[in-house]
Amino acid sequence: MTAPLIETRNLKKYFSTAAGLLHAVDGVNLKIEAGKTLGVVGESGCGKSTLGRLVVRLLEATSGEVLYRGENILGYNEREMLQMRRKMQMIFQDPYASLNPRMTVSEIIAEPIQVCHTIHGHDAIMDKVYELMDTVGLADRFVNTYPHELDGGRRQRIGIARALALDPEFIVCDEPVSALDVSIQAQVLNLLMDLQEERKLAYMFITHNLSVVAHISSEIAVMYLGQCVERAPTDELFANPLHPYTKALLAAIPVPNLSRRHLKREVIRGEVASPINPKPGCRFAVRCPYAAPECTGSDLEFREVSSGHHVLCTRYQ
Repeated sequence: MTAPLIETRNLKKYFSTAAGLLHAVDGVNLKIEAGKTLGVVGESGCGKSTLGRLVVRLLEATSGEVLYRGENILGYNEREMLQMRRKMQMIFQDPYASLNPRMTVSEIIAEPIQVCHTIHGHDAIMDKVYELMDTVGLADRFVNTYPHELDGGRRQRIGIARALALDPEFIVCDEPVSALDVSIQAQVLNLLMDLQEERKLAYMFITHNLSVVAHISSEIAVMYLGQCVERAPTDELFANPLHPYTKALLAAIPVPNLSRRHLKREVIRGEVASPINPKPGCRFAVRCPYAAPECTGSDLEFREVSSGHHVLCTRYQ
């Protein structure tokens, strides 16, 4: 069996606050195969974006491992990480804040090439810039345009072109369509899927939109308060959700069918527990309709209950 392209082992990130340690990411174990997409979903503040930044080392982990083709990159020095940047890139959520407003489109796309010295000579670099612009659907006339002169969809295409500039194998997509209009979302999603097919890219696709993640992902991980509470192939997760939090998320998806408006929705009640110095046990227990005494007091095991389907819940221990 071949090793996964990306793997995390007991990955943790804690932030110090006046009240104690905030457990942003707490013991996450994930695997992403080459050419596949792992969707990461959960409500705001669950640690999705922090997880993505840890994987590409934009944030330094508190503990754990991030393996790229079996090698732990958390031990790499600055020079080794510069080489690794060619293989791992990121597309950010806000297509305006992530672009330098003082640089033109060509300068933004060319910057990673110049930093990593993958192509030499102005003409050769510009040929690559035009090639990337064509790949992501940006017209040549925008080559000397500044980000503020473009709409959100074109700005995000600049971000995608910049991520592709070094021909990576893996890209973290941090809610890349959440700030875009619905029609533009579809265009960007289709572009990402076409690029994946052409270049055999692996994605970590972070989003809070389950309809989007179902469209693009081969596997989905559900996060809650820094922990991965369920992970399964996409079809399996939608057909047979196990964790109560996953069931509530799926029930919240709008259904554009008036004949189904009588169906009962599973509403999450109660207050979200604090991620600062969390107590042992299930962090969803205070909101869970199935909570029992065994849900608290000791940490749970993330178990495989069927082929490829893992869940963190006492009902399946």
